[in-house]
Amino acid sequence: MSTPPKNNMIVSCLCGRVELEAIGAPISSVVCYCDDCQEGSRQIEALPNASPVQDLDGGSAYIVYRKDRVTCSRGALLLKSLKIREKSATNRVIATCCNSAMLLGFDDGKHWVDVYRSRCKGDLPPLQMRICTKFKPENGDVPSDLPSYSSYPFKFLVMLLAARIAMLFHR
Repeated sequence: MSTPPKNNMIVSCLCGRVELEAIGAPISSVVCYCDDCQEGSRQIEALPNASPVQDLDGGSAYIVYRKDRVTCSRGALLLKSLKIREKSATNRVIATCCNSAMLLGFDDGKHWVDVYRSRCKGDLPPLQMRICTKFKPENGDVPSDLPSYSSYPFKFLVMLLAARIAMLFHR
């Protein structure tokens, strides 16, 4: 595996047969505690030989990228989408070779993908916030090391909007 250029991120499954490349700076880096992220993580973790997806406090850590900046550079045929509900727009994408959680993608018009932070290699951007903390597990304590929000904070929504505007201007 080669070292990515500055601001690029390599995302690799546990066994190395699948590799994604994320180009440029991410939109954000967050830990999500929503019910769907918790359920999706549990479903992936229940797969044979799957590595942990959730943090010990029940959150799932992601690096958020524009959809147009994430590509599969190796092992695309090994990627599989999972849904926690049949009609859900959210796809949790795993590498079937080792059942590694790779990213969250969306069937609807969302312009971003959430890459599982634990699959990223190299210098990771610092976590910026914890979101949807009102859904944290009853026995989980949310660490106080970052700003925490009970839902999706305005700041996060502005980051997503700014990324969408940049996409419109091909930046």
